[in-house]
Amino acid sequence: MNLPIYIDKKIYVDYLINVLGVPEANIVNIYPEQPSFFIYKENGLHFVINSSQKKLIHIDFLKGQMGWRLKRTDHETLLKKALGKKKDNLTIFDGTAGFLSDTLIFLALGHKVIACEQSSILFMLLNDAINRAREELIFLKNLDLVYGNAVDIYKNKRNIDLIYLDPMYPDSKKNTARAGSMNDIKSILKIEAIKNLEDQIFFDFKKQEFKKIVLKRPIKSKIIDTNLNYQVKGKSTRFDVYI
Repeated sequence: MNLPIYIDKKIYVDYLINVLGVPEANIVNIYPEQPSFFIYKENGLHFVINSSQKKLIHIDFLKGQMGWRLKRTDHETLLKKALGKKKDNLTIFDGTAGFLSDTLIFLALGHKVIACEQSSILFMLLNDAINRAREELIFLKNLDLVYGNAVDIYKNKRNIDLIYLDPMYPDSKKNTARAGSMNDIKSILKIEAIKNLEDQIFFDFKKQEFKKIVLKRPIKSKIIDTNLNYQVKGKSTRFDVYI
């Protein structure tokens, strides 16, 4: 989307143009009057979902819940079981990048990941978060973040060991952290008029050639394709595995 980026200091201009690839015409120093736009601050890029509600989205891999998870990768037993017992590092295709929450765990475990994001707003926020975290999270060198339709991108890839899908679904009120992030993503998709087809992406990938698909689901949700090989279950989440 062609949205303005508001800055209050000229020193940010070079980074926005040369690193994030922002057109110079999109960078403004007058606060936008429209409801949705970007703001670049000292701690990175923010997206204003609704200026009247003062709701901002900012991605930081080094702090908050994500930073905590990355310090405790040995506790990610469910994800490890879903990936399988193969000792070699995998090449994983994440068709639903979102905030890269699980992709970062895959990377921290030594795997390579191609992550696809269809939202240009999220793609911009993710690129900024990646650039700010590169020096501390060395494993980001094994991430290829791609913008576009995940199924179309996958068709042109080779040697993918595993497809990982975490489509959006109605969240349990008990899981407020995940519900909050999902609501943020849904708001962004609504702004960009991107349809959230939820389960459809799984069936689109199932039609392709693949070695293994890992589908993340709420623990109590129905199985959308009964022709599965096995499940990995936690307290609130499960992984349906198709080989």
